[in-house]
Amino acid sequence: MPLIKLLKGLRDSYVIRQVGRIKLPAFSTGEMQRKHYIFSGRVQHIGFRLEVHLIAEKTGLTGWIKNTEDGSVEAEIQGEKSKIDFLMQYMKSLKRIKIKHIYENDLPMINNEERFVIL
Repeated sequence: MPLIKLLKGLRDSYVIRQVGRIKLPAFSTGEMQRKHYIFSGRVQHIGFRLEVHLIAEKTGLTGWIKNTEDGSVEAEIQGEKSKIDFLMQYMKSLKRIKIKHIYENDLPMINNEERFVIL
């Protein structure tokens, strides 16, 4: 057990450093939206949820993300379209993550949502 905790700690430290180095573009104010996503592929046990969470916080997006029993990751993300698009492009670009399929669906906005959380 201690080895697993050590490895998770190293992984999380790596993800936190990587997100800290991201240079965000100048986002233009735009359309607000809420999206439901299901990511399949190699998306669990590699820091995927933490990375999405940190980028969402950094860009001011709200919503949630969680692992599912079938090995995929499910999320609802709300905010400006340009910021959601940036997050999706960034996650697709990562070599350690292998997204095979992204299911995407539009959802109604949730008023007064203030944070992005990992469930």
